[in-house]
Amino acid sequence: MDIKTILGENLCDRTLWNGMKSKYSQMIAEYTDYELSETFFNSVTRRIFHTVGVDPSIEFIDSDFEPRPFLEKSNMISLYECPDLCGINDLIISVLNDHPYLCDYEDLFRDAELVSQALNTRCGNLSALRIEILSPEFYRNFGAYLIGRIVLENGNVLPLALCLRNQGQGVFVDAVLTDEDEVSIVFSFTRSYFHVEVDRPHEIVDFLKTIMPLKRKAELYISIGYNKHGKTELYRDLLNHIEHSTDQFVLARGEKGMVMTVFTMASYDMVFKIIKDRIDPPKTTTRQEVKERYDLVFKHDRAGRLVDAQEFEHLTFERSRFSETLLAELALVAPKVVVISENAVDIEHLYIERRLVPFNLYIKEVNYNSARLAVIDYGQAIKDLAATNIFPGDVLLKNFGVTRHGRVVFYDYDELCLVTDCKFRKMPQARNFEDEFDPDPWFYVGPLDIFPEEFRTFLGFPEPLRSVFIEHHGDLFETDFWKRVQAKHRLGEIVDILAYPEHRKLKRSIEIDPIKSNVVHQS
Repeated sequence: MDIKTILGENLCDRTLWNGMKSKYSQMIAEYTDYELSETFFNSVTRRIFHTVGVDPSIEFIDSDFEPRPFLEKSNMISLYECPDLCGINDLIISVLNDHPYLCDYEDLFRDAELVSQALNTRCGNLSALRIEILSPEFYRNFGAYLIGRIVLENGNVLPLALCLRNQGQGVFVDAVLTDEDEVSIVFSFTRSYFHVEVDRPHEIVDFLKTIMPLKRKAELYISIGYNKHGKTELYRDLLNHIEHSTDQFVLARGEKGMVMTVFTMASYDMVFKIIKDRIDPPKTTTRQEVKERYDLVFKHDRAGRLVDAQEFEHLTFERSRFSETLLAELALVAPKVVVISENAVDIEHLYIERRLVPFNLYIKEVNYNSARLAVIDYGQAIKDLAATNIFPGDVLLKNFGVTRHGRVVFYDYDELCLVTDCKFRKMPQARNFEDEFDPDPWFYVGPLDIFPEEFRTFLGFPEPLRSVFIEHHGDLFETDFWKRVQAKHRLGEIVDILAYPEHRKLKRSIEIDPIKSNVVHQS
């Protein structure tokens, strides 16, 4: 039954809701996912009351419960020990046996040997150790991941990710990751969310935090599919940061956008994006169309190239935390969305996402080698997006950013569309001298017409970076390239963009004889 029907005329009685909140807190005290239950309650109250800012009387601003201790021997974690120094090979066999699949493994013993070789090559002699693996598998697109950590004799801990795939002959270990940065990229804010079945998500997040300490909890919740609670954690993180900092919100670095205004805090690695009331010409999009494109990105495979953006409504901040320049900008471009009063700034709608270095600034500020690698990755980013049926719409450098790992990603979605919706055309030949020098097109250009030859005009790379791009990605200027991509999508071909580097893939060309396992397994 609908809550509105149950409460009737008492629906907006805050005293009633305050009592309901207290009773609700008692009821969820023993829940293993109590934090998700609190977020659910908040979602209901905010829909009913359209709360501006926060209301502690009817919302869980902070959790009612102390953080549950991280349990080293939780049944969410499987422990694998090797008491007689028999080597890591048997440990891996046991790990894989504990995660069976209906189609079975292609060659379990071969893969265990390959994983053992990779670990010993990268980490030295690991004969006496313990492996801890999270019990649930992490699924995304065509792959599954077993996530854990290696505990060494000296107490040091290494991340461990076994990347599983199936190409028709059975499941196999495609790659093994032991580097914090590489595992972090697997859980990146530019990737689609994992599908993970868990009873106690806070335990999973606490474990992940031990192997990826630089990631905030909000991002980890979001990465495993609990984006609603991830938003709650992100908002709490923001409020905590504001409380313990003194710097102001200011306009973000980079060129001003025609569609959105973007601001940030120097001490906080997120940006806040507000759709302008009036879109600057020559852009012709609308607020609703921009929101629809953000929604498309939320639902689409992001291929490691599209930034996750969390949508918020009815936020309020102290006016003193905004620079005068930013206040003037907001008052000018978004007075319908942003209400500035004597003491507060109320924002009806915004997106919060990770702050990146604008690509056009990055290539000017780093050394040549770093700029060269970024230019090559920029072209690959466009191709990765195309492989997942996404066309950026606007390939200007300012619409891309660079992550702390040096990856180039796209973050300006106001003209984003599906590749299959585009009409890729060759530039018509000029009919005469006047046509050739006419600043306006002398031929019809439809709203979805794309002329890849013109991309050269928008590159904005100085030499020799321009030549580097053309050498590696000159095919992006060809209409035939884009038509081939369209044809593959229309035939139903699906490309899975791997979240790990090619050089981490295991070479599955050896035959391994079955061996006995001496592993002691504890759950």
